[in-house]
Amino acid sequence: MFNVLLAVAGPLRDKSPVVIVLDEFQYLADAPDDAGMLASELNAAWESRQGTPPILLVLAGSSVGTMEALAGGGGALYGRFSWHHELRPFGYVNAAEMAPFPDLRDRALAYGVFGGTPRYLAALREDETFASNVITLMIRPGGEIRQSVETALDQEDGLRNVSKYRAIVHAIANGRTERNEIAQMVGLKNDTGLIHKLNGLIDLGYIEIRRNIDARPRDPIRYAVSDPAFRFHQQFVEPAASIIERYGPEKAWETAIAGRIDAYMGLAFEDMARQAYDHLAERLGLPLVRTWGRWEGTDRAGRSLEIDLLAELVDGRMLSGAVKWNREPVSGKLHWDHMDMLQRAAHAGRKWAHRALEPGAVVVYVAAGGFAPDFSAALIGGDTTGAEPQIVRFGLEEMYGG
Repeated sequence: MFNVLLAVAGPLRDKSPVVIVLDEFQYLADAPDDAGMLASELNAAWESRQGTPPILLVLAGSSVGTMEALAGGGGALYGRFSWHHELRPFGYVNAAEMAPFPDLRDRALAYGVFGGTPRYLAALREDETFASNVITLMIRPGGEIRQSVETALDQEDGLRNVSKYRAIVHAIANGRTERNEIAQMVGLKNDTGLIHKLNGLIDLGYIEIRRNIDARPRDPIRYAVSDPAFRFHQQFVEPAASIIERYGPEKAWETAIAGRIDAYMGLAFEDMARQAYDHLAERLGLPLVRTWGRWEGTDRAGRSLEIDLLAELVDGRMLSGAVKWNREPVSGKLHWDHMDMLQRAAHAGRKWAHRALEPGAVVVYVAAGGFAPDFSAALIGGDTTGAEPQIVRFGLEEMYGG
């Protein structure tokens, strides 16, 4: 899913160095220990060079753990690398440069469905509609991106019994986010074997861990699918396989997918909101974030609580916020509902909620469809909480630099 690049440079005395690139370096090793042996051999070859023309050696690989180990302390190549970088998918801003649909909502949808992998984005045709691109590339059998997603795990070296890994990703994408739930759906024991598989998928960038901002070490770990294209495929394309086969991709889009795309965008838009805040921070003079997070659980009465945005700020304050992938402008009710949830969380003993209600705390509202006139009135209409928050709000126009 993403690569780590390690560059070892010899003394560049000549203007035309020899460049050697070893892509997917981990494939040269049959076992993890072999990578260390190969590194030792490379180091020995490097040491034996006698004033030959300058060489730039680039090692690239998608197994993050293996590549990180090469640069780690104690390894044969430790201290040799002049550049070490983890290449991750584009964020929504850069992704939009490869998918510059005229409608900002379509740009956001494109990121939510195709993600930030350049290979996927390069396949998009901006002269076609967003729906047409999804149908052609993601839903149609043989579609370019659909084929890439369906075969990605098969191409990962070192994954045995790939069907189990695929089933794990499917379970997580469909809401089985805790380890015991995943084990039950996949038919595996909730043991170290499952943990090893989950960690392997994390290492390769397919899934990630998401925990409440105040999670304790023994609290259950929740997993999420990292890549939007994989999440979309698992939630929509795979379950609709029989519909696609019988009635075609266009009908599957119209009847089984299009009407659910807004609900699907909720998680993706939360991620975009966090990116947008960081992207806009300097231009708008926003306080800088130290650590992003979120929180979901219940209050003392057992009622559901969910805070989309939570963050520790560099200046010591707390940030909280709500994110809406809406079509119609949101009313002031969004503000009052959010403040009510903070109060309920504080009453339940959550320290972060008390801090989020302190005078001067930052509250962020992100709404794809903008804000209704009464939203501003709600912010100044007699706040009875005494919170006096610093309000930050933005929509798609601000997110995309409008």
